[in-house]
Amino acid sequence: MTPIAYASAATVLDCMIGMSGSDLLAWACPVPYFGRLGRATAATVGINPSPREFVDGDGRELDGAERRLPTLRSLGLRDWSEADSGHLRAILASCDGYFDQRPYDRWFRVLDAILAPLGATYYGGSPSACHVDLVPYATAEKWGVLSPNQRRRLLSAGRSAAGMFVRDSAIEILVLNGQSVVREFETVSGARLRSEVVPDWSLPRTGPRHVPGVAYWGYAHRIGDIDLGRRVRVVGYNHNLQSSYGVTAGVQRSIGDWVAAEARP
Repeated sequence: MTPIAYASAATVLDCMIGMSGSDLLAWACPVPYFGRLGRATAATVGINPSPREFVDGDGRELDGAERRLPTLRSLGLRDWSEADSGHLRAILASCDGYFDQRPYDRWFRVLDAILAPLGATYYGGSPSACHVDLVPYATAEKWGVLSPNQRRRLLSAGRSAAGMFVRDSAIEILVLNGQSVVREFETVSGARLRSEVVPDWSLPRTGPRHVPGVAYWGYAHRIGDIDLGRRVRVVGYNHNLQSSYGVTAGVQRSIGDWVAAEARP
């Protein structure tokens, strides 16, 4: 953990303390990143952490060996305003070691397969990929259920968090998972990504209609208010691979091969 990462994470926590409202899973820690950020050259990008990082299928807080990330209760705090440097270091240590403990594999194994042709992975002794979210705070409801005002509020509060950590990393490529992520990334970064329909990625539906596959690519120079200090390659696809109906292994392989090809100079 570098002093820069610590300072950026402190900013993320301070921002959370200044927020209120039922849209936040307020007892769950902010998640600046998942995995070994300091070793990563590639990062997948989502919108915000899933509540399942903190609760089981019945909505109960994960505890003991089931716990993935810290909470107020696990840290012995009543409120995040009580957090000191030791608590913040505990949060960052859990983020760094996320894939060494009990990761939410139902989500991340799918993305790791997309990274494989690139030669990157979240897992193992020499990870070369991590995950960052545009909003580092879990919400009680899924992102799509939140009102437009709630989504705008959260993006405004968290929009620079991903920028701080990408800026201070060696990340060379960002992989955007799904249409919503592409849309929100363009909003917070100001990047205008090129797009193209990819016939091999289309998903069949009953009758003549189908869901087309769309590839996105371009570069980002900033995220939120943060100047990255370099040009970072950005690629994405419109299917949310974990929840889009009909995503086949063949479509996933094709997307992974395309990501690897787009990453080459």
